[in-house]
Amino acid sequence: MKRITARPETAHQAALLRLLRDRAWSRAELGDVVDLSRSKLNFEIDRLIELNLAEQAGLAASRGGRRSGMVRLAGSLRFTGIDIGATSIDVAVTDGELKILGHVSEPCDVRDGPVIVLNQAMEMVGKLRDQGYFTQLHGAGIGVPGPVSFREGMPVAPPLMPGWDRYPVRETVGQELGCPAAVDNDVNIMALGELHAGLAKQVDDFLFVKIGTGIGCGIVVDGKIYRGVSGSAGDIGHIRVDDQGPTCACGNVGCLEAYFGGAALAREATAIAGRSPYLGERLRRTGTLTGEDVAAAAEMGDAEAVRLIRDGGRRVGMVLAGLVSFFNPGLVIIAGGVAKLGHVLLAEIRSVVYRRSLPLATGNLPIVLSELGADAGVIGAARLSSDHVFSAP
Repeated sequence: MKRITARPETAHQAALLRLLRDRAWSRAELGDVVDLSRSKLNFEIDRLIELNLAEQAGLAASRGGRRSGMVRLAGSLRFTGIDIGATSIDVAVTDGELKILGHVSEPCDVRDGPVIVLNQAMEMVGKLRDQGYFTQLHGAGIGVPGPVSFREGMPVAPPLMPGWDRYPVRETVGQELGCPAAVDNDVNIMALGELHAGLAKQVDDFLFVKIGTGIGCGIVVDGKIYRGVSGSAGDIGHIRVDDQGPTCACGNVGCLEAYFGGAALAREATAIAGRSPYLGERLRRTGTLTGEDVAAAAEMGDAEAVRLIRDGGRRVGMVLAGLVSFFNPGLVIIAGGVAKLGHVLLAEIRSVVYRRSLPLATGNLPIVLSELGADAGVIGAARLSSDHVFSAP
């Protein structure tokens, strides 16, 4: 693909693009929030229009004098968000305001390695191109289910991703798509999705917990992802909750993920299938059990399935209670495949957090299920990409 090179030339232009990402503004409104003289502001806006990053959008309502011109992001801007999970890939194309134009999802196995999985992701992007959602991309964001060196754009020793260690994901995708690319772990991009279009849109400090094949936490501080020194902040699935617990994929024992990740839940469901009519019948029919089977059993009132969910929720709640007391967030969002266990899980997590955390930290703390679903990852990946493109040179 032809490489896109249009980028903001100054910090002021980058700031304007980030404002325009949320909605169209009048020049007068921009003048109220940007610390620039009128002539300098108009110069920067006109330059963005010349770069095909912004465009005129008619006239604003009068504020008592001459009507101000409206400005919005260029309608031709396109970003792609690629959310690679342990068992599936979601790919979307968005406009400059990160509204989804096209979205495809396919099963995959991240253990097949980076070449096979990234080729599949590129084919999915190609399908969206063939359907007419874009001709050129201005940026690509990629989320992967493991620790990422954000600075280098590559996974580092990811427990669920054999063969991916230090694979140049950012470089590979950027070259293939001909646009700037950025890479982060899947939990961080989902947190960005919630920040942009979900329940956290008006919250600057929150925790986003994904409970799926693995368990991770996106930490948002002052409206920005906190990644830590090396990019591993939020890897709560490998906090030890029992010294005598089962062995985790990371090699340690007693990790939260070893008790309540997707594989752990399937293992425990299989172990109790003899005491559960629904799970026992499902196991005889299919030969395997999943988290979805546990959710279905719980909905039917199966006592053993409900007990599994409550046990897992209690352990998640214990870890979260410490994080809430330490971080004092304004919101906690629960998401991911295992989170589809729903309100039985949510009630147990809430009960433990509210009981064990400091009252001052939980007095006005909502703990909620995500409402974005699969859109969180692709919107967040597109947001990651636009943050990169709409940054100061």
